[in-house]
Amino acid sequence: MRSILHVDMNNFYASVECLYHPEIRNFPVAVAGDPLNRHGIILAKNMIAKKLGVTTGEAIWEAKLKAPGLVLVPPDYKKYIRFSRMAREIYYEYSDQVEAFGLDENWIDLTGSLSCMHSDPVAIADTIRRRVKEELGVTVSVGVSFNKIFAKLGSDLKKPDATTVIPFEHFKEIVWPLPVGDLLYVGRSTARQLELIAINTIGDLARTDVAILRRRLGKWGEILWFFANGMDTSPVRKISESEQIKSIGNGTTCPRDLQTEQDVRLVFTVLAESVAARLRDCCVKCRGVQIFLRDNSLFTLSRQKQMEIPCCTSAPILETAMELFRQHYRWPKPLRSVSLSAIYLVTASRHVQLSLFDDTAERLLVQEQLEKTIDKLRDRFGHDAITRASALLDPKLTGFNPKEDHTIHPYSYFR
Repeated sequence: MRSILHVDMNNFYASVECLYHPEIRNFPVAVAGDPLNRHGIILAKNMIAKKLGVTTGEAIWEAKLKAPGLVLVPPDYKKYIRFSRMAREIYYEYSDQVEAFGLDENWIDLTGSLSCMHSDPVAIADTIRRRVKEELGVTVSVGVSFNKIFAKLGSDLKKPDATTVIPFEHFKEIVWPLPVGDLLYVGRSTARQLELIAINTIGDLARTDVAILRRRLGKWGEILWFFANGMDTSPVRKISESEQIKSIGNGTTCPRDLQTEQDVRLVFTVLAESVAARLRDCCVKCRGVQIFLRDNSLFTLSRQKQMEIPCCTSAPILETAMELFRQHYRWPKPLRSVSLSAIYLVTASRHVQLSLFDDTAERLLVQEQLEKTIDKLRDRFGHDAITRASALLDPKLTGFNPKEDHTIHPYSYFR
């Protein structure tokens, strides 16, 4: 039987901000986007704000109605990444199998470590809680169970600063009475579909004929049935196991609606520069580009295209994105947000076939060296040390740095 922990850093973004601003820790605090740039939603909140009813994802004005004295702090992802790394360094002392699930959550497989440490999983979970609190100044909740799904569920049951055990012998008594929406990957839409066939608890889900679930939810129904019955066998990734990067992208909600093709090109230029720089950081090139468009009625459109020559430079990425845009968007409404991703990635060391009749590949290599020089200048003197003249056409649209400001979202469970 495996011994797996799930460690969840409580109110992570808000807790880190309260460390840097102790004068606000006794007030309701929320980390929120910039409403002037139409990023005005709650990203995280502290326990005081949570008790007043503030929820992640709601609009700032809604949160202020619930908590009139709410203190708003802008996000600083550099700080959160730093604390996330320091927490993982603690976890690595107990196992070489530590798998991140976003910045603030990690699974730890202790199965192979227990005999060396002469301890039990609950004692180790309590030690990790104490060390994170003493060494980093933030609290964590830990779930202890025999698989990843129930370990995560355990960390959600008691917050903050608590250890919850879901043993194999008693998981039905603990897990099955819980609402079906508490199970990982049962969102509001899936929960509504399950409620239509009288499945309200995890136990209802576990006892339902899997054929019925498969008809209702497809393959996903069968997966959730396995989760509910404690039959998750997915491994916790080892430190030495690297995941293949499948795409690199950035997006933004624009400070004003995009009304013209020039508006779109200005924003895509910033995004293409960021994506190209991140490709070079990862030593990969892309063989395709994908764009994502959302208009001001929240209608979305996504299109992609392959490229003839792999690249990690901004110009071909930008031109491919604009080609896709011109082909597939007819301006039914102005655009509210756009995203750009590099797809079909290959290693940068892959050889490029030069042509006797076309110098495109050769020009790309020259452009790559130029952009690597720009990378060095920006690393040394800051992102704004060198910029495109076109960015000055509308600084409000182009005045952001997606490479540094991009949000880190939870990783997919099925990697």
